[in-house]
Amino acid sequence: MFALAPLATAVRNAGHQVFMAATEETVPTIAQVNLPAISLTDRSLHSLISEDRNGNPVALPSGLEESQRHCGEWFGRLAAASLDALFELTNEWRPDVVVGGKLSYAAALIARTLNVPYVRHAWDFDDYVGIDPHASRELRPELDGLGLDDLPTPDLFIDISPSDLAVRHATEIQPMRWIPGNKQGKVLPWMYIPTSGRRVCITSGNRVSVMQSHDFICEVAESLAEEDIEVVIAAPEDAAPELRRRLPGLNIGWLPLDVVAPTCDAVVHHGGGVTSLTALNAGVPQVVFPGSSIQEESSERLARTGAALTLTRSEATPELIAKSCWSVLEDPEYKRRSVQLARDIAEFPTPDLIVRTLERL
Repeated sequence: MFALAPLATAVRNAGHQVFMAATEETVPTIAQVNLPAISLTDRSLHSLISEDRNGNPVALPSGLEESQRHCGEWFGRLAAASLDALFELTNEWRPDVVVGGKLSYAAALIARTLNVPYVRHAWDFDDYVGIDPHASRELRPELDGLGLDDLPTPDLFIDISPSDLAVRHATEIQPMRWIPGNKQGKVLPWMYIPTSGRRVCITSGNRVSVMQSHDFICEVAESLAEEDIEVVIAAPEDAAPELRRRLPGLNIGWLPLDVVAPTCDAVVHHGGGVTSLTALNAGVPQVVFPGSSIQEESSERLARTGAALTLTRSEATPELIAKSCWSVLEDPEYKRRSVQLARDIAEFPTPDLIVRTLERL
């Protein structure tokens, strides 16, 4: 959702009417980036990930191929659960263009049903091509019901990847500048004033809540603190109290990462695309411990740019993460490459220019 917010805001600022549709649990977050939010389903992401359509448990995947299959299937289930609400919405309010996140398959189906342009919008630099066939199989009943042989091809693909990270399968590609789209809150001076020493931001995204990985985050933070590094931890508010209890004195909680990242000397994270791109946009080196096999592939590409150091899941012990972070801080080449990638990002067309492309569609 955060990756799509800048373009949605730009379209709205150009005078067009915009709705952003997602799951019920995501609606409050959409509202916090000042966009009109529509709920498509009350099914939780957790249930979509862990259960099939009949409510039977789904085993967590291991390895890239299994992860791609699992990802395609649960995003397919999300699309299937969203379609009734989308049909109801578009019976009353007909869009002229449908823009969907790269795995938001319901966007493709509703656009083709309405015979309006469909735009696929990347939200990171993960390679999606191995996921699509599994989503298509999961959505076979819906595709048959709509008279479609396969998932519709987008009329345009908006890519936010820096050139060195891009994996481009689509023919009609519109590059767009990455702009962080975080939800915001009160900004405190420590968030935007650089520290006199070295500052490292640690985050594992929502995984710290979903996977209950408090021990891991605390051990990483403690290992870094021993190196006389100021540590800040970006975490969902439901996980923050436990982390604050165990790590008193640290700044912990939901942080506006677009504000905090430029004050950091490194960002240590789980391989999430939004986190990676926010750090790149700020010209900040990264240490990545990927949370899935899909993220391992993209994290390895990030490491090959020279802007990050990536550990495999078997390597990612708190001690080795801290050691890797120290290596990134001590070697100026990581910073140099990060700054170069930030400059590359800044050269792409901004979302307000992409609005004209959507208008032409």
